[in-house]
Amino acid sequence: MRTIYKDLGTIDYKEAWYYQEKLLSGIVSQKLSGMPPERRNNYVLFCEHPHVYTMGKSGKENNLLINDTLLGSINATYYKINRGGDITYHGPGQIVGYPVLDLDVLSIGVRSYIEKLENAIISTLDQYSIKADRLKGATGVWLDTKTPGKTRKICAIGVRVSRSVTMHGFAFNVNTDLNYFSYINPCGFIDKGVTSMQKELGKEVPVDDIKKVLLNNLVKELGLEL
Repeated sequence: MRTIYKDLGTIDYKEAWYYQEKLLSGIVSQKLSGMPPERRNNYVLFCEHPHVYTMGKSGKENNLLINDTLLGSINATYYKINRGGDITYHGPGQIVGYPVLDLDVLSIGVRSYIEKLENAIISTLDQYSIKADRLKGATGVWLDTKTPGKTRKICAIGVRVSRSVTMHGFAFNVNTDLNYFSYINPCGFIDKGVTSMQKELGKEVPVDDIKKVLLNNLVKELGLEL
């Protein structure tokens, strides 16, 4: 089962959401029809979004700290969506990844899939001399996990799986405007910070270069054939 990579560039959140749904539905229909795996496609989508907040199925409304009027004043939109997790932010300077993959064909369970996404991000950061890790009891990729008061998230992860086919994915802060996180409790946390590669390195990072490194690490972790 081959994997098609697409860089969607900057795209409206809802448009990308509907596109993922279309791809997922296509893969599920092909599975149910008995089409052999070698004739089906997986997909890995990269993109950036205009400023937007998204709330997962288990999220709490009070983790959005602003009202509709203020949302408009900062040029942001807000959607309740069908992934797991709480509230997060997407915006310019962030690599948003949407793998639409058949986990059955890849022989990967959901927990293992999330760990492999985390591993790919951790490996990417390591190549830029940023030490990252997992945080017990939380998804995503974090820095200084052993230092209370300094722990901060650099990549959020939230997925949906239907008939073993994935959608949604990760939001990786590269040159992200971190001020937008001040309007939410990111992923429901009130005691942990948020960071970006730009903040950690003290300089802007070429996003296209990061995409190449990250895609290569995803291919390795998930055993994909592009």
